[in-house]
Amino acid sequence: MAGALSKTQESESARSAVRRLKRLERNYHYIQTESGLIRSALHGLAEELSAPRRQLRDALDDAAALSYAVNTDGSIDYPAGGENMTTGKKNPGGTAVGHNGMLTSGNAGLGPSDSYLRYQPPSIPHIFIANPHQAKAQDIADRIARALREAQEIDARYSSALHKLKAAPGLTVDTKTWADAAADAEAVRTAAEYLSDDIPYEKSATERMKWWEGLSQEQREEYMAVYPDVIGNLDGIPAEVRDAANRENLQLLMGKLAGQDDEKSRTQLAGLAEIDRQLASGSKPPMFLLGIGDEGNGRAIVSFGNPDTARNVSAYVPGLGTALDEDFAKNDLKRARDTAIGAQAYDSSSASIVWLGYDAPQLPDRESLLGNVAVMGSDRAEKGAPAYNSFMDGLDVTNRNGDPHLTAIGHSYGSRTVGAATQEAGGIPGADDIILLGSPGVGVDRAEDLGVGKDHVFVGAAENDPVSHLPSKTEAAVGAGGFFVGGPMGSYVLGDFADKGDDDLWFGKDPASEAFGARRFVVDDGPRPFIDGQGPTPAHSNYFNPQKDQVSADNVARVVSGNSGDIKVERYR
Repeated sequence: MAGALSKTQESESARSAVRRLKRLERNYHYIQTESGLIRSALHGLAEELSAPRRQLRDALDDAAALSYAVNTDGSIDYPAGGENMTTGKKNPGGTAVGHNGMLTSGNAGLGPSDSYLRYQPPSIPHIFIANPHQAKAQDIADRIARALREAQEIDARYSSALHKLKAAPGLTVDTKTWADAAADAEAVRTAAEYLSDDIPYEKSATERMKWWEGLSQEQREEYMAVYPDVIGNLDGIPAEVRDAANRENLQLLMGKLAGQDDEKSRTQLAGLAEIDRQLASGSKPPMFLLGIGDEGNGRAIVSFGNPDTARNVSAYVPGLGTALDEDFAKNDLKRARDTAIGAQAYDSSSASIVWLGYDAPQLPDRESLLGNVAVMGSDRAEKGAPAYNSFMDGLDVTNRNGDPHLTAIGHSYGSRTVGAATQEAGGIPGADDIILLGSPGVGVDRAEDLGVGKDHVFVGAAENDPVSHLPSKTEAAVGAGGFFVGGPMGSYVLGDFADKGDDDLWFGKDPASEAFGARRFVVDDGPRPFIDGQGPTPAHSNYFNPQKDQVSADNVARVVSGNSGDIKVERYR
């Protein structure tokens, strides 16, 4: 309704109506979330009560079959039975009081008169128990007591959770309201522990997809209500489901961060707010939120186009200095969107993803890239590689085209992460092509070592991008020694001596070199560092941007869309 009004009417009353409709939408979203939690809590209560209820029914059936009377407190009256060896008469009947398994004062079955007889070890003959009904009645009474105790514990747990599901009066749904909703979700999650036990956390993407497909619609709705953060970030779950769960979790996460007064929370909140704004704007291609979280430097995975229905799907890994902040939400998302639009010009069935699923290295000073290369170790890439491969496996499994064309893209340090992913057992699942942009090296010295064949490895390296010219560690060390001995000239001479072919970088062989053996495509040289007045690394950020480097963006789009044979080839360095 809001969309139709905005497109067809121009007036203050129409704009006012749109504002009210959007407020109503937010309110209904909140109501849906809270109602889902209530429903899940009640369903969980019924689900967990079924076991003690069944135990109680079995015990009552056994009592009825033996004609024992069951009292309102759960004790059992049993008749006289057996024969007294002294008198020859039947031993008298009595009442068995159940022991609920707890050694507490509230346990009615803890009586001093018969506890020894009732619980003596099997090796001791029951010489004092002459009435055979006593043992049977005691067993039934104990089962009733244990079932009631378990039911009371379950009831208390869910009662506590349900009492927390209260909304503040009024119609305003803001970050404070969503913070309260996040606490409500945690309360229900704590109560409904059984739900978590069945989630296939440590399974493969294929097993997770089968698990989700095997759930009833009611079960799926429960998981979406109570575990949106888990379902939204679980590789192997369909994209549309992940998107719905993550949009829900986005509001809960923003509410949580809004209540935390620290720099990290404020930074991440700004990034989430920008993502939320873009989601609400109705982006084209349509956005799918495939992952979101506040762990580490933040997590965000956004696709432009549905990766489950597209024949061509790319997943771009950003690099050094990237974190969940407003800059990421504006610039890195734009790179994925530009790639999707470019690829769709060649094949409409294309989707492009930005994958911030790891902690990229952070610089003490983001403007001082070259002065802080020492922070660029490989450990972050190697830690991120399994997560990236799991995500790619999920894309391959949930895609409906059988064998989709998948492209792994690494920019800057992200290329090192992609390189590390190729060295995991089996390589990058489903990957057909790899694109390396502004790379400081990928950890291997030959394109063929990346697992997709050297003709399927593509490299974009701008001549004025200093990151793609970073010296090797040996070259840097030797060059530094030369600087102290002979000044800049000594540094140059010794550095060249350490790398005679000038084809080694910080993380191995230069991907743009002939020795590496990839297919280098044409990109614009880009602005010169500092000289052109745009900072130290302006050319490093232009590879995806059709406004600043049309030829590079077009080459990337051709590879992603499955038209790599049409790229414009550049000579090796």
